[in-house]
Amino acid sequence: MPKKTAIIIVNWNSFNHCNNCIRSIKNSVEKDYDIIVVDNGSADNSGKLLKEEFTDIILIESPINSGFSGGNNLGLIYSIKNKYTYSFLLNNDTFVEPDFLVHLVRYMDTHIEAGAIQPKIFFHTKRNILWNGGSIYNKIFGITYSKRYLRKEGLQQKKIQEVDWITGCGFFAKNKVLEEVGILAENMFIYFEDVDLSLRIKQNGSKLVFHPESIIYHIAGSSFKNKEKTKEGYSNPNVFYLNFRNRIWFLKRYTPFYYIPTVLLYNFIYFSAFLFYFLVRRRFQKFNAVLRAIKDGFIGKIQY
Repeated sequence: MPKKTAIIIVNWNSFNHCNNCIRSIKNSVEKDYDIIVVDNGSADNSGKLLKEEFTDIILIESPINSGFSGGNNLGLIYSIKNKYTYSFLLNNDTFVEPDFLVHLVRYMDTHIEAGAIQPKIFFHTKRNILWNGGSIYNKIFGITYSKRYLRKEGLQQKKIQEVDWITGCGFFAKNKVLEEVGILAENMFIYFEDVDLSLRIKQNGSKLVFHPESIIYHIAGSSFKNKEKTKEGYSNPNVFYLNFRNRIWFLKRYTPFYYIPTVLLYNFIYFSAFLFYFLVRRRFQKFNAVLRAIKDGFIGKIQY
């Protein structure tokens, strides 16, 4: 018989991050889980090294890097096929409190209306500063953001509450709900794929929940930052391409027609500001990445 929860971690050339994350999970009070590591075409043999280090993990090896969406989907397909009750997408650069899983499972076991739930997420390096304290989708301007990002928690972060979307950093979902709405959009690769899945769950009639007693810590941004600063800065230009392209795809799909004028105006200013900044700083790779994102954003769309 399978365990109740499949904890899915995607690895891409990140042995140290995954090693620390798995060791953190193994201190969990809740033991009714399996850890599924999806090795996303790593070139450093880190997937096999993780299996040697933790013989009880389930290792799924992908021959290519199919991104956050594709890698997690391999884990989700395994989880659903093998009849786990829940799937928990967890970033590999996270650390968890020992009781993090207890609160999530207990809530989902007793609330049939909930389709997915997330923990409260602090930065790992500053553990009193929030990375995600619950998420909001402002339809008027087409903005998605996290409550009290880079700030200390407020009163809202001390209570269980419904949210507009759930971050893929810690996305805990009922498999029966995923069977109804589908899994992540693979052509998004990374960015906004978690928001898209969240809204599909809501459209299907289930609630999204933020649980403050379940706590994890996130290093954040480790996969897409260069170790040394270049003339383009620390961030990879492809980060901006994927983020901006997917932002347009998301807005095309979910913007109500009566908010189109305000969404267009806000995002015109938003995109223009980035283009101006990259041009002034002579970061031409990032400037061109944003231009390509705009073109491909209008031409393409989210695909399932």
